[in-house]
Amino acid sequence: MSWIEADNCLTRTFQFPDFNAAFGFMTRVALVAEKMDHHPEWTNVYNRVEVRLRTHSAGNTVTQKDRDLAVAMDRIAGEMT
Repeated sequence: MSWIEADNCLTRTFQFPDFNAAFGFMTRVALVAEKMDHHPEWTNVYNRVEVRLRTHSAGNTVTQKDRDLAVAMDRIAGEMT
């Protein structure tokens, strides 16, 4: 599944083999997001991580920051498979 842009946000669900892998993904993304000073809205249930990206300071719309973080998240997920 790839990113979907709708309702002024990018959304995607990542699925992993288990909770440990999902949490590991979130940990790695958190380090990148902190460096970018751009933090995702996300939830985690067992092996799934659901993500919503939008820039609050730009009026809750999708900006280049969101696209850059989405690319980084895809890269991290790809490295984990």
